Amino acid sequence: MEFFCYHRDRSDSLDLRDELLEEHWSYMDRYAKELIARGPVFADDGETPIGSVHIADLPDPAAARAFAFDEPNYQAGAYRDVLLRRWRNLLGRTMWDFAGGPVGEDRYLVLGLGSGEPADLVLPPDQDALIAFGPLLSDDGDTWLGTAALLRAPDPDTARAVLTEDSYADIEVHHWEFGGRR
Repeated sequence: MEFFCYHRDRSDSLDLRDELLEEHWSYMDRYAKELIARGPVFADDGETPIGSVHIADLPDPAAARAFAFDEPNYQAGAYRDVLLRRWRNLLGRTMWDFAGGPVGEDRYLVLGLGSGEPADLVLPPDQDALIAFGPLLSDDGDTWLGTAALLRAPDPDTARAVLTEDSYADIEVHHWEFGGRR
């Protein structure tokens, strides 16, 4: 089962996150085989960290909750909240398989929170820029709750266009980059 986990930082947690960086990476190293994608999320300036995304293939919702809430930054109080949802990997690959590699054009997290009829349940026509793409689902996988995408794009508006605008209660677009040890 695949899960999308988005830890959102507290506004004053940057020093704490820096202090815990090695602990965070060591924790994530334990999940290296399960990770589909990972990386920090940034404010509009593209430099100020505001959170972290981890997409992982885990046995069940209980394992996903343990993954999300045992994470060192969460345990230390660095995050203000956690969005944890089942996810379906429509690309069938990891970010490390992305032909565009870890550097280059700007990268974005596009997060659409659902409000009714499911949308964007199939891949968009232009898939070359997609790093990860799939629906957010309830724990049992039966209810559509939105869509999450990681992609390469020239600007936030182009990134936002990967989702069907009127099908979501809210769409967030944030700068994102490949994560892991440098």
